[in-house]
Amino acid sequence: MGKQGPMPSFETIDDYIAHQPKPVQAVLQELRTIIKEAAPDTVEVLNYKVPAFTLVPGGKRDQQIMMAGYAKFVGFYPFPTVMTAFKEELTGYKTGKGSVQFPLDKPLPKDLIKRMVIYRHQEILKNWKSGLKTE
Repeated sequence: MGKQGPMPSFETIDDYIAHQPKPVQAVLQELRTIIKEAAPDTVEVLNYKVPAFTLVPGGKRDQQIMMAGYAKFVGFYPFPTVMTAFKEELTGYKTGKGSVQFPLDKPLPKDLIKRMVIYRHQEILKNWKSGLKTE
């Protein structure tokens, strides 16, 4: 979404996606499908007014993966440790400490996204079971 005033509140991820421009809707839906294929037991929630996927029961913000739609890209927010682990494979994308931008005019790197989700899920499970923080 472009910066056109305050972001509306959404009730569900479907609602969030439906309020995006058509090209953004398609990419968000595809990204959502990839995330759910990689982590089938994920629970969909809204966090910071954007779609989030809780990777463990009752997961807190640092145990979620998020996505958001923008005018020219879809933002994917897996977590800083994931970004570090996949740094070499993300060189063709604009990245931040815990995020990557996937341009709307290029195909999503499905295999890479799946591996990133699986990596984060395994990392959370390992730390969750041992009672450690996920960072």
